[in-house]
Amino acid sequence: MLNGKRILLIVSGGIAAYKSLELIRRLRDGRAAVRCVLTDGGAEFVTALSLAALSEDRVYTDLFSLTDESEMGHIRLSREADLIVVAPASADILAKMTHGLADDLATTTLLATDKPVLVAPAMNVRMWHHPATQANLSVLESRGVARVGPTEGPMACGEFGLGRMAEPAEILTAIEARLGRGPLTGRRALVTSGPTHEPIDPVRFIGNRSSGRQGHAIAAALARRGAETVLVAGPTGESDPPGVTVHRVETAEQMLASCRASLPVDVAICAAAVADWKVANPAGQKLKKGRGKPPTIDLAPNPDILATLSVAGNARPRLVIGFAAETEHIIENATAKRAAKGCDWIVANDVSPGAGTFGGEQNTVHLIAADGTEHWPTLSKADVAERLVDRVVQHLAVSA
Repeated sequence: MLNGKRILLIVSGGIAAYKSLELIRRLRDGRAAVRCVLTDGGAEFVTALSLAALSEDRVYTDLFSLTDESEMGHIRLSREADLIVVAPASADILAKMTHGLADDLATTTLLATDKPVLVAPAMNVRMWHHPATQANLSVLESRGVARVGPTEGPMACGEFGLGRMAEPAEILTAIEARLGRGPLTGRRALVTSGPTHEPIDPVRFIGNRSSGRQGHAIAAALARRGAETVLVAGPTGESDPPGVTVHRVETAEQMLASCRASLPVDVAICAAAVADWKVANPAGQKLKKGRGKPPTIDLAPNPDILATLSVAGNARPRLVIGFAAETEHIIENATAKRAAKGCDWIVANDVSPGAGTFGGEQNTVHLIAADGTEHWPTLSKADVAERLVDRVVQHLAVSA
């Protein structure tokens, strides 16, 4: 997929710069041509010699090098690539990109380019969450700059959280998708994520503890592989995944309507924790405590989104995947659910209080299909998403 493609890799400052070496190797294995720009900060962590040896090309470092400017020049450098990748992308270089600064070769090249740009942020968790960084990312995304990562985990500084640079394999997938060469290019995907909130009155609702983290990670993984992805998200604090069309809803009925409007798709993955019940007659005004008995709430069943998509007639997706959040008899209950709903696969996971799945960073899942069950080890939700989408790619390729 990368054969003959020209990648300009900008390596900025940060401990994650060591991952750029593995990224170059993977790109070269795919027969892409790689040319590197190394910033002063990046040179504190990796050497120009290492980048040159792996890329099999010279490394550019100095905006005011007479030799470099006479032989290549930052204008040609910025134009003779199919894609510019900044990995790692420090908070500093993201800020400079946002404000159009051009005080070194890397930022001058980025300002002069007319080619697509992909950034792989890497920084301390507090720097990532700082309002300035988040505002800069919003501006860059509005300008069409694509992003992969960061991920959550332990950092070299000893803290834990979002800010780790995406792994080289994940960046490679994002590069392929950005070049329009992802394995799901030309496919459409639908993902549901998060909880639903079913109103009791204008201020109260029935809901659950789902964070939406798993569904959002799946949508992001599909988009990175080139799929045109629609994410129907219930109330969640998760950020919209880059490159994904997001429809925000509150209730199960709204979620179903949005899913129907998104058809046809090749694959539908129902990761949302949809409330099974809704209040039959929500109060128009806030219910008062009063001095009598608590009010009686009559419940009615919500529409079954997974079952509806599984029997959608001519509009049925080629692959329908559901999630089964169970607290006991995980495999047995999920297997029965797959049969009852009519979906192709069920991803079963344990959401009992001790599992830490709802709101947590990890997930232990079992993929149940007609031909058997796969038991996956405990993985981060991002890794579960990558592995599941890999299986989707394989299935669609075989059934094409």
